[in-house]
Amino acid sequence: MNKGELIEAVASASNLSKADAGRAVEGILSSITAALVSGDNVALVGFGTFQVKQRAARNGRNPKTGATIFIPASKAPTFKAGKGLKTAVN
Repeated sequence: MNKGELIEAVASASNLSKADAGRAVEGILSSITAALVSGDNVALVGFGTFQVKQRAARNGRNPKTGATIFIPASKAPTFKAGKGLKTAVN
């Protein structure tokens, strides 16, 4: 499912127009992004938790040349599925 299909599904499930559903989906995504940028976690009970994890600097290897390269520290957004989502999928 891509973003357009998600918007259509939200529109049909909630009896909203596609334009209103599109604004709702955009609002949710931008709110989650803003919370992660500010360092907060987003926990949706039964669905899962979005959070930012710190990755340490490390040495890696270029797979093409085999040369050792330095990979700097970075932050990565992560998602941990909640029990309700895990149960629904299984």
